Amino acid sequence: MAPFIAPETSSLDRVAYLVGYPIAHSKSPFMHHAIYSALGKRWAQLLVETTDLESFLRYLKSDPKCMGSGVTMPFKVAVIPHLDELTDEGRTIGAVNTIVIKTNPDGSRLYSGTNTDCLGIRDAFFSNVEGSPYRGKPGLVVGGGGTCRAAVYALRRFMDCSPVYIINRDAEEVEAVIRECRARGLGQNLIHVSSTDQARKLAAPGAIVSAVPDFSPVTENEKTAREILSIFVNGNERGALLEMCYHPSPDTEISRLALQAGWQVIGGIEAMIGQGLAQASLWTGLEIDEEYRNIARLEVRRQMAASFP
Repeated sequence: MAPFIAPETSSLDRVAYLVGYPIAHSKSPFMHHAIYSALGKRWAQLLVETTDLESFLRYLKSDPKCMGSGVTMPFKVAVIPHLDELTDEGRTIGAVNTIVIKTNPDGSRLYSGTNTDCLGIRDAFFSNVEGSPYRGKPGLVVGGGGTCRAAVYALRRFMDCSPVYIINRDAEEVEAVIRECRARGLGQNLIHVSSTDQARKLAAPGAIVSAVPDFSPVTENEKTAREILSIFVNGNERGALLEMCYHPSPDTEISRLALQAGWQVIGGIEAMIGQGLAQASLWTGLEIDEEYRNIARLEVRRQMAASFP
């Protein structure tokens, strides 16, 4: 257990938090610091590494300097009952990574939950792929966790990819994703690709989101999932693959597989930056343009280089 400890904020005018456990490795506070410093503000995002979500939320709701919070594992679903409202992204994805504080007409606070992970995935493609070659083509997600749900949302709602294929070593996880997406109005044209024969009969995807850790396949299910992915990336068409895994290294087996097949590979820090910029805009009300994206990108890359020289 990691008890909640209130962070020191006396030197700051406004503050956002990132709550989760374990999160000591997160580069998010550095990114936010770079953005707010460039704006000339004494604002920051501070890590709150705790397993006591309820104590943190009581503190957040009593802190007059607080402008919002990021939420990461294991709280992205657990935080929902504690919020006053959900945006369409938060409701449809079924997970919240951002708390935004709004003011009611009577001056009281309203705590709104949203999901900027899907915006980060969207912006990773929009900022790095010239044109929109994936529109009208199938999309593909590798994985079955929370990021998979955000990726499905981004591919369907923002990138006009249809159908969306899902491949994963655990069939039950995929079925759960499809079932939940259908219940929330996002389930049309989601296809679980479970065999190599099935993969060879399907149209090639134009955009792929890999949302699994870096590992070498060992079990038969893992080997089948990787072979299915190999069939798609070595097909007749090439597109762009977003490799969400960048810790401890962006050089993953899946990124190498895609590069060797001639695909454009987008690093996962691009999605992290996109979701963080969306958070900064929601918390501050300021427009965060391409200049600040570049500032954030340089800082995150500097921090990554310092951590993994």
